[in-house]
Amino acid sequence: MPDRFKRLDVAEAMGDLQERTLAGLPCELAKLVYLASTRDYNCGRYYHDGLSFQYTTEVAEAALHSLHKEIFQKLLFTPLKNLVGDLETFIRASHSDSTTVLDLWKKLEPYRVVIPQDSDTVSRELFFSNIRIALAILGRRQAKGPHQDQQSASLPQ
Repeated sequence: MPDRFKRLDVAEAMGDLQERTLAGLPCELAKLVYLASTRDYNCGRYYHDGLSFQYTTEVAEAALHSLHKEIFQKLLFTPLKNLVGDLETFIRASHSDSTTVLDLWKKLEPYRVVIPQDSDTVSRELFFSNIRIALAILGRRQAKGPHQDQQSASLPQ
């Protein structure tokens, strides 16, 4: 579709993306990972075929970038208990062995590439720290087996 017929409203494009794509994802972490995957790691630009068909490339990119930052901020200030739940949901939704996923996330730290590129240092480090803690909690739960004690099940908020 020629650009002259494409829509120019970033907020509308964000709503479209939230309704059509992000609403189907199981948790905020999955949304963050998905949005990060729409970014070209070589140049930092975002691209989404569906949005670019309806909106100009600039509007689609702005919508992706804005939602990426918004969801990152939401996760950054999520209580640790909720972040652990989100990480657990994300791992379960991957349909992979949870032990393997936990081990790889601890070893390779793929969560480092999911943050928006314009995030400040403090936010980045806080996010990384929170994810490492959530991974440790899930690893401990996994080591204990299906019957967790009350202490690990009720984290401070």
